[in-house]
Amino acid sequence: MVDLHRLDDVTARLGDVVLDPSTWPSFMDEVCAAVGATGAAMLQSDIRTEDIPRTDSITEYFTKTYFPHNLHLTDIRAARGVPLMHAGVDVITDADLFESETEMLRDPLYATLGEFGLKWFAAIGFHSGPALWALTIQRSPREGLFDADEIKALQRVSAPLTEAATLSAVVGRSALSGITGALDLIQVAAIAVGRFGTIIGMNSQAERCLGYDLAIRNNRLTLLDRQANADLTRLIDQLAHSSDLHPLPSSPIVVRRIDKRPIVIQIQPVPPAARSPFLGARAILLIRDLEGSAAFDQALLAATFELTPAQARLAARLARGDSVEAAAQAAGVALATARNQLKTIFQKTGTHRQAELVALLHRVK
Repeated sequence: MVDLHRLDDVTARLGDVVLDPSTWPSFMDEVCAAVGATGAAMLQSDIRTEDIPRTDSITEYFTKTYFPHNLHLTDIRAARGVPLMHAGVDVITDADLFESETEMLRDPLYATLGEFGLKWFAAIGFHSGPALWALTIQRSPREGLFDADEIKALQRVSAPLTEAATLSAVVGRSALSGITGALDLIQVAAIAVGRFGTIIGMNSQAERCLGYDLAIRNNRLTLLDRQANADLTRLIDQLAHSSDLHPLPSSPIVVRRIDKRPIVIQIQPVPPAARSPFLGARAILLIRDLEGSAAFDQALLAATFELTPAQARLAARLARGDSVEAAAQAAGVALATARNQLKTIFQKTGTHRQAELVALLHRVK
């Protein structure tokens, strides 16, 4: 069932996928057409999340069963197949994993495949740096299992996939470098982090922010402020266990300091050009050190949100990192008055928490 000429033609166009990571599903569709299969997905050997590149034809299985039922954590194909790939096997099939079809169909994963009209499986192993990946190809019962000749044909794709994955990571890293470099030019500190919080890149503005309160340890950002560090840990945990399909937290992380104004860390998604599945970039942290930062334009805040002069002064002080208590004392008003002003500011700006307000005001600055 494998059309070798068509498969070679598809493989030869892997360079296009390197430049545009969003086209991986289209590439896999063409591979399926060349090998007589229903659908395909790319899975990493030790990390599997909902944002894996896959064809539309098998998306329903992944979104309704594979991930919701936690089959990605107990996938027998990974448990038995990954050691074979580490040992040098380029392509594995069901025949490598089970002694008989009866044993195969008893496995819970294969039982669920049948509910979606799927049955037979082949995986082409490849690498991106030290990470082992597999292009998994799924066939229906009618399309049949992969025979020896078809396996040989699939083996031809392994090395080109490794080259493409390696280049894709390089291109993604270059795109990230361009983004953080552009932010450097407008004096915005930026750190790009991966799925487990590892730092993929940072600009010189971010390097200037490093010190006692904000440091890099074991290639990860750590914060002296215990609450802020806990917030950062929760963020990293979310990045590790969620997909690009889920929105990132919108509230900034505020790093309080004893003798200085706070550092505010805002979280931004990685732009599409840098979303190589093999780079694993998950977020860009924008860092603002409010100590010595330029004053907020109170007239602009007043005009933008229809604030009174007193409300604009309070909003500007909060945006610079002052507490409500400190802002009230500086303005010479009672704390209750400042809190009432803050409630009105929340209403006029459409915000509900001080951190949310600060994030909004920094976009107006």
